[in-house]
Amino acid sequence: MSGTRVREASEADVPLILSLIRELAEYEKLSREVVATEEGLRENLFGGRRYAEVLIGEHDGVPAGFALFFHNFSTFLGKPGIYLEDLYVRPEFRGAGIGKRLLVQLARLARERGCGRLEWWVLDWNAPSIGFYEKLGAVAMDDWTVYRLTGAALDELATGT
Repeated sequence: MSGTRVREASEADVPLILSLIRELAEYEKLSREVVATEEGLRENLFGGRRYAEVLIGEHDGVPAGFALFFHNFSTFLGKPGIYLEDLYVRPEFRGAGIGKRLLVQLARLARERGCGRLEWWVLDWNAPSIGFYEKLGAVAMDDWTVYRLTGAALDELATGT
């Protein structure tokens, strides 16, 4: 893993972060869903209230990947956790230890911040990532189903009707 490092993203990294988000979406076959903008990322990642944080993985000084995460809370543990929204390593850097370095840093942050867990989702078809996560000791939560409200359904519920 020599030549690799992980650093906290700065506001100057916003164009890079958006580029990495778009690359991830292309890999996941979800490009049509990306509506994020540099302005929105700047406001939500570095504005008055920071909703999420980003780590940048580099190999020999070249941006190789990122991890975007935020805190959640476990009522059962009575502790905060870290939710990893996105982990992405550019194809040419896979196998260089960038993904593991990003996850190691997240695990360290979780411990430093008194978190009880680090968790994330992975697409069912993404066998390379699933294998990677399982090698690290991660366990699939097969007994849970994810639900989501967006767009009109979210708006309708918010009106209380």
